[in-house]
Amino acid sequence: MTTASPHAHGVHFGRADVQNAGMGVGIVLMVVGVLGFVPGITTRYSELMFLGPDSHAMFLGLFQVCMLLNIVQLAIGATGWAMSRTEHGARNYLMGAGALYIILSIFGLSVGVDSAANFLSLNMTDNWTHLVLGVLMIAAGWLFSRNMAGERE
Repeated sequence: MTTASPHAHGVHFGRADVQNAGMGVGIVLMVVGVLGFVPGITTRYSELMFLGPDSHAMFLGLFQVCMLLNIVQLAIGATGWAMSRTEHGARNYLMGAGALYIILSIFGLSVGVDSAANFLSLNMTDNWTHLVLGVLMIAAGWLFSRNMAGERE
């Protein structure tokens, strides 16, 4: 029997830190995906296309978006929310989706903003944000899962 608080082992609200991080990232990405469809938050909304570099809609006036990118953000966010029900799922989500965002960033930087291959309408702000997000997600997945409940004793 231990007198240690559950918080001493990274458990908050009945969930481990890695689950809270995964769920938090998932919720933020779902909100971003939804807000990408809201006129006013997405400027030049009338120029929102389903895909391609011709979509000139700008989320928060900074990030070029298209409908497909918003749907992808929603899907990745929903996946994170669902996978964060378990510690292993949350860790796998953070590391896997983090790697996906790094790949997406490399893709965006490689094809260029005006290229026909830029089917997700990524601009330079998107690319660098995806790179930072990917690195942070992988770091969170690794750091918060070092002492997962199944491996403690």
